[in-house]
Amino acid sequence: MSNPNDFNQAIISEFRANSGKVGGPFSDASMLLLHTLGAKSKQARINPLVYTKDGDNYVIIASKGGAPTNPDWYYNIVAHPDVTIEVGSERIQVHATIPEGAERDRLFNQMAAQRSGFAEYQRNTSRRIPVIVLKHVE
Repeated sequence: MSNPNDFNQAIISEFRANSGKVGGPFSDASMLLLHTLGAKSKQARINPLVYTKDGDNYVIIASKGGAPTNPDWYYNIVAHPDVTIEVGSERIQVHATIPEGAERDRLFNQMAAQRSGFAEYQRNTSRRIPVIVLKHVE
């Protein structure tokens, strides 16, 4: 399964079949499904992502495994910040913001403390990996 889309689709299917639980390298991770609209295409997109919580907010990282560019879903959020997430078997409407400075660092370090790969991703790229806060919309 070398195609990232095939890999993501398998995770999405497993996530939905098991109320948000997946196995393999993510068996101990908190995962969500991020629903976005394409920045240019406006087509619906779904990406499985690891998250942490900060109070009632969900925090995700646009790491792309430490690649030199941001993931496509990041640009989708910038263009259309009102998105939906699936957590467990629940769908939640959220609004995305991108913190900067000390707040970005605090949230990034919080994730890296739980999933050390994120610190490695940051070391392996010259870009400052964005952090995204997803706040529930009433």
